[in-house]
Amino acid sequence: MHYLLAIASAALYGAADFLGGVGSRRASTIAIVVTSQGVGMIALAAVLPLLPEASPTRADLLWGAAAGMAGSAGVALLYRALAVGTMAVAAPITAVCAVIIPVMTGVLRGERLGRQTFVGIALAMAAIVLVSQQHRAQPEPSAGTVPGAFPGPARSHSRMLDRVPPGVGLALASGVAIGLFYLALARTAGTAGLWPLLPARVVSVMLFAGIALASGRPLGLPAPVARIAIAAGLMDMLANALYLAATRLGPLSVVVTLSSLYPASIVILARIALRERLNGWQVAGVGCALVAIALIVGNG
Repeated sequence: MHYLLAIASAALYGAADFLGGVGSRRASTIAIVVTSQGVGMIALAAVLPLLPEASPTRADLLWGAAAGMAGSAGVALLYRALAVGTMAVAAPITAVCAVIIPVMTGVLRGERLGRQTFVGIALAMAAIVLVSQQHRAQPEPSAGTVPGAFPGPARSHSRMLDRVPPGVGLALASGVAIGLFYLALARTAGTAGLWPLLPARVVSVMLFAGIALASGRPLGLPAPVARIAIAAGLMDMLANALYLAATRLGPLSVVVTLSSLYPASIVILARIALRERLNGWQVAGVGCALVAIALIVGNG
């Protein structure tokens, strides 16, 4: 059962992130995050009284708040990465980072990893390098430059930087934050029900609303973008609920890695809706990322 819940959460995470990325291309990322997280908070508050009785402890609520801090940062960074870069590149980078963090945490706690898991981690690292490759047209030689001559050090360094697609750094940071979100939320007890998600959402909304007010950024959204943000918020909240339920039924390493398959949804939606194209290296990188996640899951 936990496999199905985790896979369903991955599909919803991917759809929510895709919508958030699309919305962030049309409006402020902070406004998108505040709206989507706020809608999720309201929906959760309305549903909680209708669910079976739960008894969250203070520790459960604190872990939920910690998850909210990490998760809100991860979502904001991911939305921005999806907005400024290629979705099919940014999403796998985030996913492999989010998978590696729980695995490494398990190692530090004394868990023993099989050969298959180590192969998966190596592939994940290779995936980050591959999807970061972007070919650009070579600049015309400037006047006075001898054809075939080697470029100078500064020019070579500039070309190397040009090969890194936009959003890669944001995607890496997002993956770290999302990995911490997974870990914090998984520390809550099964008797807490979905209550830890409420402080997570409250912290997220307050954090980004405060940033918006402090920086003077408006939170209003055009009606079409607001609908996108609302849909993203509802999907993200449902994905969180499914993930949390899955962690209560199965091993964390398996649940986390299955939930991290969300790039598949983003890649498919970006290909269909935005007609994004990848070069050969990036296609190989996306494939390595998905195979890496599958190997880690298969060893769980």
